[in-house]
Amino acid sequence: MNLIDTLERELGKKELPPLHSGDTVEVHYLIREGEKERVQIYSGTIISVSGRGIRKNICVRRIVQGEGVERIFPLHNPRVQDVVITRRGNVRRAKLFYLRDRIGKKTRVKELVGDKVRSERNAEKARRAAIAASKDS
Repeated sequence: MNLIDTLERELGKKELPPLHSGDTVEVHYLIREGEKERVQIYSGTIISVSGRGIRKNICVRRIVQGEGVERIFPLHNPRVQDVVITRRGNVRRAKLFYLRDRIGKKTRVKELVGDKVRSERNAEKARRAAIAASKDS
């Protein structure tokens, strides 16, 4: 086996939620203020997912006081505590950079509802069960 693949398996996080462009997420990010550390929640829409394996990044965009703010989070970074999906977006593109030009209600992304979400959740549960079964044996 490749040495880099081995290192990625050891150092990367074991489980990440299935993230896609258009999803609205809350990223729990550990920040340091002087001597103290606390978790800050950054919520917004994923406009791009790049990289793979331990190098996977998401770019999250949100509107703060009428101004668009984007932030890139490396998912396997120890400072990223958790990524919680609040809404599934129904989009037909991998990169949603067109949202940068839009303001107000035009920045909303349609929500993915119904059978597609259920089938995606069932597929995720089956994947997790297969991983757990492979760890047991």
